[in-house]
Amino acid sequence: MIHGELPKYDWLHLHHEDFTGQYSKFYGAFRYAQWYTDDIKIQETMAHKLGFSKVSKMKLAVAQNIRDFCAGGGFLFAMCSGTDTFDIALSAANTDICERMFDGDAADQDAQSKLDFSQTFAFQNFTLDMNPISHSFSNIDVTTTRQVDRTRDFFTLFDFSAKWDVVPSMLTQDHDKVIKGFMGLTTAYNKSMLKPGVTIMGEMKTANEARYIHGEYGKGQWTFYGGHDPEDYQHAVNDPPTDLKLHPNSPGYRLILNNVLFPAAKKKKQKT
Repeated sequence: MIHGELPKYDWLHLHHEDFTGQYSKFYGAFRYAQWYTDDIKIQETMAHKLGFSKVSKMKLAVAQNIRDFCAGGGFLFAMCSGTDTFDIALSAANTDICERMFDGDAADQDAQSKLDFSQTFAFQNFTLDMNPISHSFSNIDVTTTRQVDRTRDFFTLFDFSAKWDVVPSMLTQDHDKVIKGFMGLTTAYNKSMLKPGVTIMGEMKTANEARYIHGEYGKGQWTFYGGHDPEDYQHAVNDPPTDLKLHPNSPGYRLILNNVLFPAAKKKKQKT
């Protein structure tokens, strides 16, 4: 991505990336874990190798290249923290939101007022969570504030007109309209933070949260899907990966597949 080869591709899938340079905000719980310290070393080495003074600067450059990829006609599908941290990083391009334990110097105490929401895809008017011990990046995500019992955690897909809303109709095709919920580092989005023009394709109305959203940027399009694993309700660090063969008819996975197949769809030429 840094070397400018992204335009060679039509489709990009992001999952679990933290574009803010805060190492997924795992500092509070895992700063002494070997995998955490190893990750820091790997990312710092990569950043310096590519000519960046900080990991956060490298992550921002990647996010901006992805933004340009979409502007040029590319399709982006992102899940979990690859969604909100992408927008947060773009909005914070002109300030420093990383505290000393993440990048070696203090965060800008006026960072909130310097956010530029015109640079984001999906979210606006959000408030950063600047506490380095917190697992939350901002109030976009509702993971730490939602009051939803697991037995009642579902979200509903919208019914779109295949004639007038071709893309959302394709992306919401499924064998169920009510999908069981699942958590992640980023679980769901506060609907009040969505930009005008964002299409909500799946939501839990009672909790005022969106789970599955879509929009256009330049000549391209993007889809954001909250949560980590549709068949593992609360996937924890070091948990084994889900055996996909056990879930051949998963409605939650079907939404991912829709986005994998979507870029292959071709629009028919109009007669007039």
